[in-house]
Amino acid sequence: MRHYFEFEKYNTNYKKEILAGFTTFLTMAYIIIVNPAILEAAGIPKGPSMVATIFTAFLGTLFMGLYAKRPFAIAPYMGENAFIAYTVVRVLGYSWQTALGAIFIGGVLFTILTILRIRSWMASAIPEGLKYSFAVGIGLFLTFIGLNDTGIVSIGTPGAPVRLGNILDPATILAVLGVILIGFLMVRKIKGAILTGILAVTVLSFIVGVTPLPDKLISYPPDLSPIFLKLDIRGSLTWGFFAVILTVFVMDFVDTMGTLIGVSARSGLLDENGNLPEIEKPMLVDALATIAGALMGTTTSGTFIESAAGIEAGGRTGFTSIVTALLFLLALFFSPFLTAVPAHAYGPALIIVGMLMISAIKKINLEDYSELIPAFATIILMSFTYNIGVGMTAGFILYPLFKVLNGQIRSIHPGMWVLGILSLLFYLFYPYA
Repeated sequence: MRHYFEFEKYNTNYKKEILAGFTTFLTMAYIIIVNPAILEAAGIPKGPSMVATIFTAFLGTLFMGLYAKRPFAIAPYMGENAFIAYTVVRVLGYSWQTALGAIFIGGVLFTILTILRIRSWMASAIPEGLKYSFAVGIGLFLTFIGLNDTGIVSIGTPGAPVRLGNILDPATILAVLGVILIGFLMVRKIKGAILTGILAVTVLSFIVGVTPLPDKLISYPPDLSPIFLKLDIRGSLTWGFFAVILTVFVMDFVDTMGTLIGVSARSGLLDENGNLPEIEKPMLVDALATIAGALMGTTTSGTFIESAAGIEAGGRTGFTSIVTALLFLLALFFSPFLTAVPAHAYGPALIIVGMLMISAIKKINLEDYSELIPAFATIILMSFTYNIGVGMTAGFILYPLFKVLNGQIRSIHPGMWVLGILSLLFYLFYPYA
């Protein structure tokens, strides 16, 4: 097993990988509750949706570990689920069955493009500066999520979209203590700082009564049959639904690419040319997980940015993903206990990981404005639109534009033109609501 995952190559061991797997799981276990809650707005029943979420995360993450051998966790994407629930179903009036049909089609297209190595070709076309801007943007995005989840930052008014939260709220105080604790442990170079911080704040939250103890530890999973294989592929194959399929396709394409490259940049998994070796393997896992998810009754799945937390905890191989996958499987029966970890416990971990990821900014050429402007747009739009895909597509459009304006058209990889055109189509056909 050690040789299969190349522990020696990455200077890791079972202890590090197991710790990393637990850390990744705890930072993203919220998806078990949040994804069904969002999809319920589309009419998908919450109980079966939770089972579909867990099964998709388990199968995708397990395959990521065994086949791609990367420490990345798979689950239904945030953002894509809200797009399906609130835009496609609630605003445009399509059924959730038809929406799942579009997601299935997107997954099949991704599988074909991955097998043909077209996705990896386009990934290698992305210039190094943009790749590192993904890491920085994702880092700030994670930080913003953490600040908001913990209550340190709150949603404001139209004139001032964000504001300082109630720092005197007990949950927020615990979150601030969590940030300080993790930071202290890291300063002292104590291993497992992130996971220790999450568990410590969770226990303290139980003790002081901020978070109620779960009513029960074990429960039987709900029946999946109400949503299993209920997708409507034929209904999604209409011209009127083209914009939805295109949007789902582009959002998943750029989210997966950005997350894989951004997280890999922080973990040192990129090669000397700034590429992730064998990137088609995790991309194929992402595509197959999307197909499996649509069949089971949930939305687009892919690599979660919270995987960065496990990587910071020492995860470097697919064994980390296997541990995370098994924890998702356990969640089928232990979901009342495992989902009791409050946002103010895992939020500090996201803030700290975001802090660590912005170090990639030093690898961006800040003196060349044709490099800086696209990178800057990528970084700020990821956070300020609360959407990784929006930031990436902006960068894909602006990079070739400013290279042409700078007289460097020959330096543009052909794949960047493809990404730029796809990104333009994304903005032209996006069903704004």
